Amino acid sequence: MSMSASELAQRLARNAETVCRYYLSNGHREGRYWLVGDVANTPGRSLFVRLTGPESGKGAAGNWTDGSTSQYGDLLDLIALNRGLDRFRDVLDEAQAFLSLPRDNPTDRPFGHVPSRATRGSPEAARRLFAMAQPITGTIAETYLRWRGITAFHGIGALRFHPRCYYRPSAEAPTEIWPALIAAVTDLDGKFTGAHRTWLDPTGFGKAPVATTRRAMGHLLGHGVRFGMANDVMAASEGIETILSLQCVLPNLPMVACLSANHLAALILPPTLRRLYVARDNDKTGRHAAIRLRDRITSAGIEVRILWPATNDFNGDLRRFGADAMRARLWAQLAPEDAARFASAEPDNGATA
Repeated sequence: MSMSASELAQRLARNAETVCRYYLSNGHREGRYWLVGDVANTPGRSLFVRLTGPESGKGAAGNWTDGSTSQYGDLLDLIALNRGLDRFRDVLDEAQAFLSLPRDNPTDRPFGHVPSRATRGSPEAARRLFAMAQPITGTIAETYLRWRGITAFHGIGALRFHPRCYYRPSAEAPTEIWPALIAAVTDLDGKFTGAHRTWLDPTGFGKAPVATTRRAMGHLLGHGVRFGMANDVMAASEGIETILSLQCVLPNLPMVACLSANHLAALILPPTLRRLYVARDNDKTGRHAAIRLRDRITSAGIEVRILWPATNDFNGDLRRFGADAMRARLWAQLAPEDAARFASAEPDNGATA
């Protein structure tokens, strides 16, 4: 479930030490404070975060001050500066992603307890991989997406970048290391169920030269990589690049990438949904997946509209025709009320949907 900024700030404050251990790992606790060098996690003692105290007002938990720079704020401000995020929506997405991670605070463990290793491919292993990754701004992952013609990066808290992600061609082959785009797979309530990896060329201009450039881990069936919180109207497709291409021209329409044709056909939908747009790929598999999903949900009273690309897929449309031409073609395929509702080419940073 999406939380307001005040709710996120309060939850972060109640977990102030865990926030500090995660984002300011080079610091340490002294009494009621966490001490570190600066917001970038430099070792030192200039910045101090209050770990205990009231939820608001003077001396509130989560308030911090850097004595060297005179910077100060709450934990949302700290996360924004630490991760280099300048859009408030991205800060909220990052905070919500952090709060959805499993807590692993050593002070919460019984004496002598040794945490078990996550099973390879499990949702727990997927969560740990996503937690180790970083926002995509300024990384090879951003270069790759721009190379694909994707330039809209609002509300992309579900995507991160890992510079050294393991890749194993087969059980017998040695492990390789490549940069990767990491996507969080979640259910309708925002619970983390898995992760998807796209290994990239170190230049960012294309995928890595490996046999299988994409792999998923965890529980994917019925879930997806979400961009925006859906209520009554949403769009769904197979690939992440397809959805991000649609976001470039319809930035306020909630969307989900299901990661394969079979998973698209099995997508679990919000109970409040009344219209679904299926952005299908222009091949036999894509056509069959769209038809299977349509046949499954129309009996539940949900209207299904198929969005058709002019090329093989919508990323091909974006790269060949540009955003304006693609937007005009898509608007003609939307219901009139949705064309008016989602007509803006600018993201509504204050909306959850």
